[in-house]
Amino acid sequence: MARSVTYVSAAKLVSMARGNHRMAVIDVRYERPPLPSASVPIWELIFFLFLRAFGEIGRDEERSYQAHIAGSHHFASGSFAARLRELALATSGKDTLVFHCALSQVRGPSCARMFSDYLSESKEDSGIKNIMVLERGFNGWEVSGQPVCSCKDAPCKGTCC
Repeated sequence: MARSVTYVSAAKLVSMARGNHRMAVIDVRYERPPLPSASVPIWELIFFLFLRAFGEIGRDEERSYQAHIAGSHHFASGSFAARLRELALATSGKDTLVFHCALSQVRGPSCARMFSDYLSESKEDSGIKNIMVLERGFNGWEVSGQPVCSCKDAPCKGTCC
């Protein structure tokens, strides 16, 4: 039977995380590099935007330039399905996983359901009891004034905030 996926607010996540070493945050965002400078020819800008819109650039590198939730694991949505077993191993010993993308409207919930289905089909007991999605995603987390980390460590050690 599939585990249910529930939503959690940023404030609730902060209170849940205090002193809880059995919880992990999973960031499934992908990289969106900054736009080129204004001195770039218009045809090059259009080509850049076309590539960006169709995912030809920047996938799986999102946190290299952007902030993230301290201590979170990065499993980009573009390669998520191929890394389900790796995520299960990386989160062994955890009982709660909280997924998010930028807004937690599509990629975060989709990856959370995909991982829930994977665990349901797995013959091994992972120990994961709760799968959640962060309401309003990383953008909502940051806007609400929650701490963010800008380290380049992979995985983030969670000591930067």
